[in-house]
Amino acid sequence: MIEVTDITVGTGRAAVKGALISTQYVGKLADGTEFDSSISRGRAFECVIGTGRVIKGWDLGVLGFESDGQVIAPMQVGGKRALIVPAELAYGERAVGKIPPSSTLYFEIELLEVRTRDD
Repeated sequence: MIEVTDITVGTGRAAVKGALISTQYVGKLADGTEFDSSISRGRAFECVIGTGRVIKGWDLGVLGFESDGQVIAPMQVGGKRALIVPAELAYGERAVGKIPPSSTLYFEIELLEVRTRDD
């Protein structure tokens, strides 16, 4: 199962399924090798969350979930969260770019903005 640790709890709008979110993030492998970073690219990463457009670990980690009586709340704008995403919630047995097959991925995500169709 995914491991979630709040570094900073946000106080802004909460992420909801189908929202367009804007984030800054760094992704690393178990040995600390960075495989991707919006910060290194110099621009925030935007995606629609909860619709399978990103790995399942991101959908769960940003939107929150309940498992075995543990409740992980959705991220809120201004929040920073660390995720440890097992391979089965990432790319599984596929190699993707710098990511070897069956890799556990480590992310630090900062939620910058949440926009819905009502905005």
